[in-house]
Amino acid sequence: MSGDNEYGFIPSKQSKRIAPPELAYLPPLPNSYRPGIALVGAGGVSEFHLRAYQTCNFNVLVIIDRSLDKAQQRRDQFFPKAETLTDYREILKRDDIEIVDATPHPSDRLPIIEDSLRAGKHVLSQKPFVLDLDDGQRLASLAKDRNVRLAVNQSGRWAPHFSYLRKAIQADLIGQVTSIDFSLQWDQTWIAGNEGFEKIRHLILFDFAIHWFDMANCLMDNQKADTVYALVTGFPGQLFRPPAVASATIGYPNAQVRLSFHGHTLRGEEDVTTIVGTKGLLRSRGPGLNEQSEIHLFTESGHCRTPLNGCWFESGFQGAMGELICAIEENREPLHSAENNLKSLELCYAALASADSGEIAKVGSVRKAMP
Repeated sequence: MSGDNEYGFIPSKQSKRIAPPELAYLPPLPNSYRPGIALVGAGGVSEFHLRAYQTCNFNVLVIIDRSLDKAQQRRDQFFPKAETLTDYREILKRDDIEIVDATPHPSDRLPIIEDSLRAGKHVLSQKPFVLDLDDGQRLASLAKDRNVRLAVNQSGRWAPHFSYLRKAIQADLIGQVTSIDFSLQWDQTWIAGNEGFEKIRHLILFDFAIHWFDMANCLMDNQKADTVYALVTGFPGQLFRPPAVASATIGYPNAQVRLSFHGHTLRGEEDVTTIVGTKGLLRSRGPGLNEQSEIHLFTESGHCRTPLNGCWFESGFQGAMGELICAIEENREPLHSAENNLKSLELCYAALASADSGEIAKVGSVRKAMP
């Protein structure tokens, strides 16, 4: 083949090396504000919260759990001077507690969030924020009425690779985003026999992919999604009940976001994010979500590899609380506000409905999660 008849079968374009752009992607930290924090719920995820807060020297004053033993174990492990309680209502009238970090499951979390907001406390809610978008909107409105901040612990926003990608898009390094591909093959078989996880019908699309729906919302920024089409598949020999293979395509007026998950990959795990813009491309690749060590950037002026510091389970939880504290200190809405997170939940809930019906779902038309 030659001339005009090569049908695109030409060698990849070579480009020169350029210096990696310096972007402020690490977790934000307040200048001087160190509010008192009460953590409610000392279950498994609280370990990551408290370890991050210990690293950042945040001021955890109280750890609360229905099991006093659990609360005391977390206290002894991370904040030996913290007080331990079994009832969150005991801290609602205390002036030294300004932020409530609510980690229980969504249905148990609702009254904790509402009571805390009414008491004038700022709140960081664990994800997924709510199971009913109307509940979420009501809580977001209540926070505004009480002049307090309500944020959602979508820790992926401060995973180093996602944070860098977000900053690169904001800096217009690749122009307007036209497509995003999230492709993950990882081993989730550790949940086998765990009834709490195995009872979730859409384990992959709901409990796990909520982070990727949130990143789609975050990275697409000012573009509003129209539709979602999702599929889930199980196969003989799976070690857990929920379908291990899932995909979703989110349609925008001028772009697509595609999510592909395989949660039963026993060998050769990989996690790749590729973002194509009108002026360039960004790509992150690693063996897992916690091991994304560099970003590849391709532009008209050249290409580069940017090494990254930190990992999701450290930077993510540091950033979620750090951004909330910074927002309070600077009297602004946090990046991960409840209002913003409702847009992410709209994508997720539409995907769940589409997977159940086998049809395209309109974004915003599904108000409740049926996980």
